[in-house]
Amino acid sequence: MDNVFQSQVDLIREVFNYQSRFEGSTMVFKIDCPVTETRGFSSLVKDLALLAKTGFKVVIVPGARENIDAVLKQHDISSVYAKIPDDASTHDFSVRVTTQQTIPFVEMAAFNTASRFMTLLSGSRVEALIGNFVRARGLGVINGVDTEHTGTVDKIYDDSLVRVLNLGMVPILPCIGWSPSGKPYNVPSDEIALAVSKALGAAKLFIVTAHDGLNITKLTPAEAEELLKSNTITEQQFQRDIKLSIKASQAGVHRVHIIDGREEGSVLKELFSNLGAGTMIYADEHDSVRSLHSRDLPDILRLMEPLMQKGILIRRNPEQILEKKNDYAILEIDGSIRACGALHEWGESQGEIAAVATDPQYKDLGLGRKIVGYLIEKAKKHKLNRVFVLTTQSQDWFESLGFEETTVETLPEKKRKIYDQNRKSKVYALGL
Repeated sequence: MDNVFQSQVDLIREVFNYQSRFEGSTMVFKIDCPVTETRGFSSLVKDLALLAKTGFKVVIVPGARENIDAVLKQHDISSVYAKIPDDASTHDFSVRVTTQQTIPFVEMAAFNTASRFMTLLSGSRVEALIGNFVRARGLGVINGVDTEHTGTVDKIYDDSLVRVLNLGMVPILPCIGWSPSGKPYNVPSDEIALAVSKALGAAKLFIVTAHDGLNITKLTPAEAEELLKSNTITEQQFQRDIKLSIKASQAGVHRVHIIDGREEGSVLKELFSNLGAGTMIYADEHDSVRSLHSRDLPDILRLMEPLMQKGILIRRNPEQILEKKNDYAILEIDGSIRACGALHEWGESQGEIAAVATDPQYKDLGLGRKIVGYLIEKAKKHKLNRVFVLTTQSQDWFESLGFEETTVETLPEKKRKIYDQNRKSKVYALGL
């Protein structure tokens, strides 16, 4: 099969897999204000409309900081910021002190930003509603500064949100909340997105930004925290995005995605493709290694076939694989098989790691290392003293994993007897 055609088929399979898996799930999209000024903004909203039409429950939380700045500047009003301690990292962050004078302009800017989403959604024939779904309370006096109309989330009216979502509508939550008496507060959109995600039990939170992301496809919350502590991220907004991701994970959102909203189709790529288009912070086990099932046979043969054609792997037919089915392990990413390998025991407390193959589209994710690591741990559990590999073209890679070259004479007797002298595979071994 042509490689381009195969890639297209694989992509279609991924789309259907994710569609069936997440249909009906709630997804919160926190979208930074600068994204609304990019050329791709209308396409982004069309993609959100498409998701809403196809059974996803979409919630939009627009950021409005830059729009608020512009409106206040227009009216010659300056802003003062107060530092708020943040337990998620060593960094504090600042909030705007919203005075009695500025709150009307903040409301104007926040609702203007929200209405831009509603207008574009209407153009895609998706009903949307800008509502008062956030009950807020004042932050009060912080470090001697009266924050006045700057607030924090007191409660999310989740019952109202659920009713709106069940009607197939898209709720839009501007960065404004109200006290029970009707007093308006300027509430950070990050905080609203976090509270909504938690209240609705969102399957995913998307943080849609207008800055370059990390050159990392996925992180655990612990890894994200270490990244913050390392001070390698200097951009303040990106620090906030990482901190929001960690908090969301701790609040029970299994997957948080930071994506560049300037990139065409970034939301769809991140949602419907295993490779994604941004950085994912995941609280559940994103990929897993498990034993081979008979139904997996077509998938692992698909992975192995290109390597068998090149002579990197010896040719195996379905019957040979099924005969030693218990020796094989496969690595899944979101339900799709992306790597495989086997551990064959030959006696004399030695095992052979064989049939290691990975999806070439995922070569940068270290899946081969994970499979080999899993097989090494399996060998240890089976009380083996040594594992070995026979290779013709992958010796450097196995050396990088700690294997050392040895001789055919060190192989178990059963393996020596069937060693292919014509193939002349090199022998590499690792003591356990």
